[in-house]
This record gives sequence, C-alpha cells and structure tokens, in this order.
Amino acid sequence: MISESSRHCTVELQALPSRIGQVRRIVSAQLRYWHLDPLIDQAALGVTELLTNVHRHAEPDKMCVVDIELLLDRLTVSVHDHDPRVPAVPAAPDGDLFATSGRGLSLIAAVSEQWGVLPRGERGKTVWFSLAAPPPARETEPPGHEPASPPVTAPVTDHPFAPHPDTAPREHAPARSTAVG
Repeated sequence: MISESSRHCTVELQALPSRIGQVRRIVSAQLRYWHLDPLIDQAALGVTELLTNVHRHAEPDKMCVVDIELLLDRLTVSVHDHDPRVPAVPAAPDGDLFATSGRGLSLIAAVSEQWGVLPRGERGKTVWFSLAAPPPARETEPPGHEPASPPVTAPVTDHPFAPHPDTAPREHAPARSTAVG
C-alpha cells in the first residue's frame, strides 16, 4: 500500500530482497517529485540498510512500514517493524575492514545528520534517520533565456479614432554608417 500527501509518503511492505529494491525506487522517485535530487543517494542507501536489517533480524514477521516525511528543512526516513528488540551499532567486527555485514547502522550514522531508535514496547520499534533538505529551488528561467519584458501599454487618448502608437507614422533618425576597417 502506498499513500501520499504533499510532504509525506508511506509504504507498507514485507521486507523481502525483491521489495527492498522497489522501495528504494519509490523513495528515489518521491524525492525527485519533491525536487530533492541531492538527497536521493543518501536516502536510498539508508532505507536499503534499514529494510535489510528488518529482513535479516526482525521477528515475528518481516512486515514493516516505511515513512518519508519532509518538514521544513529536514527529510526524515523511518522504518517501523514489529520486533521490539532495539538494534545497536556494533564495534568494527574484529577489525575486519572487508566484513560484508554488521555495518548498516554505521553507514546510516555516516550519511545522515541524525538517526535513532524509538522503542514501542510490544508494538515493535521505529528506526529513523534525517537529512538536511536543501532550500526550495526558486523558479528560474532556462540558461540563455531572456527574462520577459514588461508589458507594453499604449498611451491613453481621449479620441476614439486616434491612431494606435504602433500604426502611427514615425519619425526616423537619419541612418548612420559605420566603417569596417
């Protein structure tokens, strides 16, 4: 199920590997829609790590809810699952720099401004992270586009049959010649 308002998007899913990729694409598309393209990589990485944790560790089931919310200058991504156990950031696994697991929350801590866990007792927990959102882009003209000229207004005349300024005879200045040397 996907629900969306102007600055909030919720996806409910079972955290399976095939669904994680789909949710990553949904998050990316939503951020493009909100004109937050600079945050796509960080948010997609973070949601991937959180959903992977649900897939690997959550019990009794893999059902979860992903919320993406933009409030003022802050994007918050959260994942709520039914497992009440609170995750912890493990120390580097025996100094193994090439470990293939156990680094999800460390990655989230590295790419986000803040992150945390909100225990909900028997109802599970919510793990979240936040990113600073860039200020809203001002609408600008495409490069090379001249700004629109102010509207031209014709002078007001008292006579209904007065010639329009564009059709009235004009005086022309004598042509100047320029020598090319």
